[in-house]
Amino acid sequence: MEYIHQAQYYETDQMGIIHHSNYIRWMEEARIAYMDEMEFPYKTVEEAGIMSPVLGVQCDYKSMTRFGDRICIEVKLVSFGGLKYELSYVMRDEKTGEVRAVGSSRHCYLRKDGHPANIKKELPDLYRKMALALETDS
Repeated sequence: MEYIHQAQYYETDQMGIIHHSNYIRWMEEARIAYMDEMEFPYKTVEEAGIMSPVLGVQCDYKSMTRFGDRICIEVKLVSFGGLKYELSYVMRDEKTGEVRAVGSSRHCYLRKDGHPANIKKELPDLYRKMALALETDS
């Protein structure tokens, strides 16, 4: 799945380039869009009393992004075991295709009480869609 982000002026630093922290935000935007495209919006997960906290995030910066650049973020599900999952991200300049950053994020599913959620049992449609996405993205 690809998600497009338009780099905003407020995201720049004193050098006029996008501040490194924003790439993590863009990854989150892309993850939410990925779930929308999977036809299982994150809001639906939350309404079922389940959260998906970040366990870890990693980002390697390859080249600078500037105000006004459009960044195409390719999102792939790289692992899913029912409780935990990991996504990868490749962020490219939409015009040139130059890689700006690559990253990954790891998540899990928890009920609101903080205990692990059994997605296969509690949200079987989500489980099926994520299992299918893992096959498709591989």
